Amino acid sequence: MKVLYICTHNRCRSILCEAITNASHGNVEARSAGSQPEGEVHPLSLKYLAERGYNTQGLRSQSWDDFEDYSADLVVTVCDSAAGESCPVYFGQSLKVHWGLEDPSKVEGDDTAKAAAFNQTMNIIEQRVSALAELAEQNLDKAALKQALATLGAQ
Repeated sequence: MKVLYICTHNRCRSILCEAITNASHGNVEARSAGSQPEGEVHPLSLKYLAERGYNTQGLRSQSWDDFEDYSADLVVTVCDSAAGESCPVYFGQSLKVHWGLEDPSKVEGDDTAKAAAFNQTMNIIEQRVSALAELAEQNLDKAALKQALATLGAQ
C-alpha cells in the first residue's frame, strides 16, 4: 500500500508519519507533502525521530505537486487545515481519510514540555501505523478500508 501523508507545511506531523511508517512496516510505503510546504523540516521533528532510532535521511518538506505520479492508494491528511483543502485532481483515485494530530511544534515551554508533545504525537502515529499495516494485509474493499481508517483517525 502506498500512502501520502499531507499537512499544510510538511515540516512536522506529516514528516513524523512518513518516517515512522517507512521504518515500521514493509507492506506500507509512505511519502509526505504539503499544500504550502515550508521548505524545511522542523528541527525538533528530526531530533525526536532520531532519538527513537528512526532514519531521518532524505526527509524534506515538499509540495504535493511533486507527487502527481506517485499513485498513492491512500492520502491521509494529518492537520485540520489540510483536511479542509481541495486535494489536487491527481489524487482522485486515492482513498482519502483524515487523521487529525495536534502539532507538537506549536507547544511552548521548556524542553521537557516539547519532548512530551513530540513523544505523545509519535506514540499516536506508531499505534495508527501499526493498525494501518494490519489493515493493508487484510485486502479489504475500499468502503471497509475507509471506515476502518476513519475509526483509527478518531482514536
